[in-house]
Amino acid sequence: METHSSQVIFGWSAAALATVIFIAVYALVIAEKLNRAILALLGAGALILCGVLTQEAALRGVDFNTIGLLLGMMLIVNITGRSGVFQYIAIWSAKKVNAQPLGVLIMLSLVTATLSAFLDNVTTVLLIVPVTLLITEELKVEPYPFLISEVLSSNIGGTATLIGDPPNIMIGSAVGIPFNAFVNNLTPVIIVVEFATVLAFALVWKKSLVTTEEARRRVMEFNEAEAIKDHRLLKQSLSVIGVVIVSFILAHSLHLEPATIAMFGAAVLLFLDNYREDADHQTKKVHGAFAEAEWVTLIFFIGLFILVHGLESSGVIRWMAEKLMAATGGDFKITAIAILWSSAILSAFIDNIPFVATMIPMIKSMAPAFGGADALMPLWWALSLGACLGGNGTLIGASANLVVAGIADRAGHPIRFMRYMKSCFLMMIMSIIISHIYLYFRYL
Repeated sequence: METHSSQVIFGWSAAALATVIFIAVYALVIAEKLNRAILALLGAGALILCGVLTQEAALRGVDFNTIGLLLGMMLIVNITGRSGVFQYIAIWSAKKVNAQPLGVLIMLSLVTATLSAFLDNVTTVLLIVPVTLLITEELKVEPYPFLISEVLSSNIGGTATLIGDPPNIMIGSAVGIPFNAFVNNLTPVIIVVEFATVLAFALVWKKSLVTTEEARRRVMEFNEAEAIKDHRLLKQSLSVIGVVIVSFILAHSLHLEPATIAMFGAAVLLFLDNYREDADHQTKKVHGAFAEAEWVTLIFFIGLFILVHGLESSGVIRWMAEKLMAATGGDFKITAIAILWSSAILSAFIDNIPFVATMIPMIKSMAPAFGGADALMPLWWALSLGACLGGNGTLIGASANLVVAGIADRAGHPIRFMRYMKSCFLMMIMSIIISHIYLYFRYL
């Protein structure tokens, strides 16, 4: 226990107070009346002020490996985005299928999934969606199916690797799972899920994706080469991304943490982008690069880690794990499937990041019952697949969904909660059924 005493302010037990504060923050995050970073910090501060945690104990609960990996990749992707390479890829993809609307939908979905596996999926949609809106406007087709397909693909693609989606970053960092393990264990099923989802989407929307020869000709006249704004930055960025990804693959043998690789890669790219500039220009460009990082997300993570640490140190999470074990009768197969499906359904309606933050210490505490930490690996894959793919179920399930909805709204194409859910909830269930079959035959 890392509390001052078992009894804290008002004579409450540390466990009761940690639970009340966590539930209150969670409920307010779901209500979306106040920014989630503010709520997480208020909750974390309340735990310390009420005596549930000391300041030192609270800071020990923060996973700085996750924070460093997220910040490093945000900086790398934001600087790379200035070169125009993502716009180039989107235009090139549309032209490769002769600007046929159905072909464009399939190509942009596959591109989004691929990029999301190696880059933060929120940043991927931020870069791909504006070009998608431009292409659909020229083709005179409704952008809705294109945007929704990209949202689904970003969350599916992000599930394939350690760095693609925040839940995977959190799991990998907390458990010490290397990049290669995510690729070997999750990428095979994610390829199947992505193709099944794109095929289903193509069948549903095929008849409504019709355009004219003139509109297609306008898109074919786009010059993708003009999208590249800075050739020197493009070469530097792609070189750094290449080295960073190779370093992730070799991280285990190099004895390096993912955060070290991402932050050093970001530092190298910042250096290459700035060393020729004078001091004033450097200051402006570095301020710009750091300003584009998603600080709200990072601060939310810090507060959230402290909130979860409050539950963990006061014994609440151990109690929850014991209840889950009792409910599944201590059966490993039932536990794995229960984690997959509960993660998916809950992540569709609540943000998957706080959910995963709560589940990680809970699964860790099951190690003695199932024969040690190594025996838990199928449970980590179940949590990753459930939380990442479950985020596709509703508009509020994942950060990428809300980002795309915001861009679409500003462009005059609002995405409504119920319409999204009708389009996507069954797609999400299909992806979890595929994951269930995969987990069962490969591990259970």
